[in-house]
Amino acid sequence: MKHLVRITMALSFSFIFIILAFTFNRKGMTIKNPNINKTTTTINEIVPYGIDYIYDDSMPEDADSIIVEEGVNGLSYTYDGLEYITLSEVSNQIVKKGTGKKGNYTGTLTGYGPDCPGCSLVGNVSCITKAGTRHSLKNDGIYYKDESYGDVRILAADNSLFPCGTVIKVSNKSGDFLGVVLDSGATMRKAWANGTVWIDLAFSTESDASKAGVTNKNTSFEVQRWGW
Repeated sequence: MKHLVRITMALSFSFIFIILAFTFNRKGMTIKNPNINKTTTTINEIVPYGIDYIYDDSMPEDADSIIVEEGVNGLSYTYDGLEYITLSEVSNQIVKKGTGKKGNYTGTLTGYGPDCPGCSLVGNVSCITKAGTRHSLKNDGIYYKDESYGDVRILAADNSLFPCGTVIKVSNKSGDFLGVVLDSGATMRKAWANGTVWIDLAFSTESDASKAGVTNKNTSFEVQRWGW
């Protein structure tokens, strides 16, 4: 029985060794030491990546920076303190920073549907999309697929303050989400003329907007991108 246990353990360790050897052979790098007596020192070194910045005036200067591309550390070794050899190249992280005007506001958030008083029943928004098309809340939905921010909710705002295509982070006690300005309205324009920010969140119907209970007079609006 003891011999059987020893044989089983030996086979298990052999199997594990084969797996590990296969794993390391796939990912390993060979470093040769040409010194016949193997007395020459070779030193491996991780080369940390740096950060390259892209400055964008379509982003507010107080908006969160965006990582465009993750950085990758490099790997090198030095032979006898003389020869520096690169094993894998370092790749810097690329970060986008805003240089545009500040975009933090506090104001009122309400909801609306395409069947609101004075609205088009098909819900055609007032802004033209970046692709040059007209979005319909009824036919195309209350989300817009932005090339940089993905699926975002549609907002109506005063376009003199928030140009079409402006992406905004909306936050209040109910939570936060990203929206894009694709619509406008007389109420929002009148409010801004009086120094008040008022933004409408699009819903499929006025009834949905009413049931959602999104109205909040202490909502934070943080611009992530100005216009298209």
